[in-house]
Amino acid sequence: MPDWGAVFLLSTPVAEIFVRGTVTFLALLLMLRVAGQREAGGLGLTDVLLVVLVAEAAAGGLTGSSHSVGDGLLLVATILVWSVVVDAVAYRWPRAARVLKARPRPLISDGRLNLQVMRREFMTREEVLTQLRLHGIQDLDEVKSAYLEPNGLISVVRRDRGEVDEP
Repeated sequence: MPDWGAVFLLSTPVAEIFVRGTVTFLALLLMLRVAGQREAGGLGLTDVLLVVLVAEAAAGGLTGSSHSVGDGLLLVATILVWSVVVDAVAYRWPRAARVLKARPRPLISDGRLNLQVMRREFMTREEVLTQLRLHGIQDLDEVKSAYLEPNGLISVVRRDRGEVDEP
């Protein structure tokens, strides 16, 4: 007969779970910010990080590899709290937001590619042109400006201010 009390009771000290969750979340957030925003693919880095960490934290309690469901739930709660704290700090203090949140990066200005941003994000000219074609643009001269957005997508403003196709 399973020990149902052991399933829900914490088997690891609360402080240890909190510190592990905090260090993991903040370290991965920093690493993902340094890695760049190009790979986000429609989600913000915090969203990707949150999904991965919550899934991993909950997995131990679901599979039984953790000693209790409570350990996994406390770890998930720690990760969710840090996600909210990071968003709240970025909202409240714009200077902190520059460090914590990605900003749009100017990829094209007046039909000219920003090679510095392209190098930083490891984007080739062909990749940028592919993205422009997905927006219905055939030539760089048609572009007033284009930005690599924090979610990894590219937004485009045409010179003629005409409608841009959705990618």
